[in-house]
Amino acid sequence: MPELHHTRLLIMGAGPAGYTAAIYAARAGLQPMIVAGMQPGGQLTITTEVENFPGFAAPIQGPWLMEQMREQAEHVGTRIQYDLITSVDLSRRPFRAVGDSGDIYEAEALVIATGAQARWLGIPGEKELSGFGVSACATCDGFFYRGKDVAVIGGGNSAVEEALYLANLAKSVTLIHRRDTLRAERILQKRLLAKENVTVRWNTVTEEVLAETTGRAPVARGLALRDVNTGERSELAVEGVFVAIGHSPATGLFKGQLDMDAEGYLVTEPDSTRTSVEGVFAAGDVQDRVFRQAVTAAGTGCMAALEAEKFLALSEDQSQAEAA
Repeated sequence: MPELHHTRLLIMGAGPAGYTAAIYAARAGLQPMIVAGMQPGGQLTITTEVENFPGFAAPIQGPWLMEQMREQAEHVGTRIQYDLITSVDLSRRPFRAVGDSGDIYEAEALVIATGAQARWLGIPGEKELSGFGVSACATCDGFFYRGKDVAVIGGGNSAVEEALYLANLAKSVTLIHRRDTLRAERILQKRLLAKENVTVRWNTVTEEVLAETTGRAPVARGLALRDVNTGERSELAVEGVFVAIGHSPATGLFKGQLDMDAEGYLVTEPDSTRTSVEGVFAAGDVQDRVFRQAVTAAGTGCMAALEAEKFLALSEDQSQAEAA
């Protein structure tokens, strides 16, 4: 039978932002509840090696890091529900959310940490080789391709920024774009084209990520390309493939209820995680269209918990004053 859950602080999402918010909130005595969503652990659960999260001298596995965060959150008193929120009502307090299970969640404050997903091309080999030569984050994985040949797919700011970052690490960078002009800002284009180890393949689409299967596990060895004007097909030998065609924040539930930017990211106040609804806070990639790192997500999770604690304390003081 469906259950009614009431908590002072409900956290939607179980990635670095959600778990960190829970850890801080639990230690503050807020007895938070996490609704883990469709992918507990977030994007790090599909990341093979993490080398840039502080505190670990050697590379660690993404799923292991998320498991440790979950255990830490539970250890300090967080309740975790493995459910998927399908609707929310932010028009009144307590806020009300309904899960796919039928359970109802009511909370005095809400932290949204539902994250964002990288957009993928949907071509053969892309999913199968994710983490084995295919990535959507140069800042996360570029270090592993020092002195190697890599490709970046895309033509906007994200793609050019990824290519510029990789140009300082890789032997060569090939930017593959389906049009004859880039959509990135002019200053970024100028910087990119000035790099001696960067080549742009114009009017070209990627049809497949090619795999090398002779080793212990399949890894990327190149790309199958097609010229959109001539139809000519070719192969490009690379060891790293970075897909940079944007991200999609998981904010569909909040349309019409919270302020968002043109791409759907939740808008928060400067130097804050506060959203346009009092008592609702946003942390991690759901409100960060720039950095999208595990450590920055964790940082905003901390901020959200501290702000939620202050909000709840002020609300209680007001309620007591009104009752007196």
